[in-house]
Amino acid sequence: MRTAIYPGSFDPFTNGHLDVVQRAAKLFDRVIVAVAKNESKHPLFTLEERVELVSKSVSRIKNVRADSFDCLLVNYVKRCNARAVVRGLRAVSDFEFEFQLALMNRKLNGEFETIFMMPKDTYTFLSSRIVKEIARLGGNVHQFVPPPVRVALRRKLRETTD
Repeated sequence: MRTAIYPGSFDPFTNGHLDVVQRAAKLFDRVIVAVAKNESKHPLFTLEERVELVSKSVSRIKNVRADSFDCLLVNYVKRCNARAVVRGLRAVSDFEFEFQLALMNRKLNGEFETIFMMPKDTYTFLSSRIVKEIARLGGNVHQFVPPPVRVALRRKLRETTD
């Protein structure tokens, strides 16, 4: 079984992320969307909430599941017996950082490949940070995130202002 890991903080999971997942699901037998525990980023959603939102957002894709990890990515990849790591590239500016990560991961564990995938052009401008900012300022994020995320964003931002 060819397994790929799609790691990220996914705070929140966007339609751009979903697009990359859908593309990866066509290429691999199994795709694990691995939500990273990274408290230094001060996420809006807890790790458990992010895993749940990813899980709900990908529920219709049979060969995709959500999970979390709090170790080196290379160790998680090995534990899952994965053959590839999928990374989304929105713009040329993403490439330099992602390329460095891919080379470091290869140095730490050369047994898997990093696959760079581009989302549809309609999502190249989209980022979790921008989505959170739009939502915080009362903007409509309907076209940017899956329905479960939209509901959770509304609820979470209402909680933080109460």
